[in-house]
Amino acid sequence: MNSAELESSLAFLREAERLKSTLRSTHTSTGRTESTAEHSWRLGLMSMVFQSEYPDLDMAKVLKLCIIHDLGEALNGDIPAVLQQQSHPKSDQERSDLMQLMNGLPQPVFAEFLTLWEDYEFATSPEARLVKGMDKLETILQHNQGANPPDFDYEFNLRYGQKYMEAHPLLGQIRSLLDADTEQRRRLSASAG
Repeated sequence: MNSAELESSLAFLREAERLKSTLRSTHTSTGRTESTAEHSWRLGLMSMVFQSEYPDLDMAKVLKLCIIHDLGEALNGDIPAVLQQQSHPKSDQERSDLMQLMNGLPQPVFAEFLTLWEDYEFATSPEARLVKGMDKLETILQHNQGANPPDFDYEFNLRYGQKYMEAHPLLGQIRSLLDADTEQRRRLSASAG
């Protein structure tokens, strides 16, 4: 790597650091708002915990997808899942932001990252379909674990990401457990309100 590529790569990493401060609408178990970087980290960890269940998939690619999937949010933030619409998908803004963020990267790195992001976005590979499903499950897991405001909509969890659960039998198993958790949180929330 020449010195210009090294400098531009470091500039990219400095800019990508913003993902640590990009907040989501979810809350941690202590009530603090979760960052997108924290979500991506636990998504990667989640994929590692269950990796024995999908031995035919490329684990390095799975982890890369986990890291890349929300990288574009570093510039203009996250659009909460409850506010996303099919008519104006968040992917348009996110892709534009990702392209801007990666602009100075060496071409091979730029191309690999963009290919990974597009694979995730369109769920074209088995690895991307798995990660897309786990991404939804990690969000539900956090919703169920978080110290949420009193008006939190647990009903949303029961609908969220259902179409991605067919990517692997493991996702359906996890989903059943998380739906049971959601139902319990919903009952507790209703009785407290």
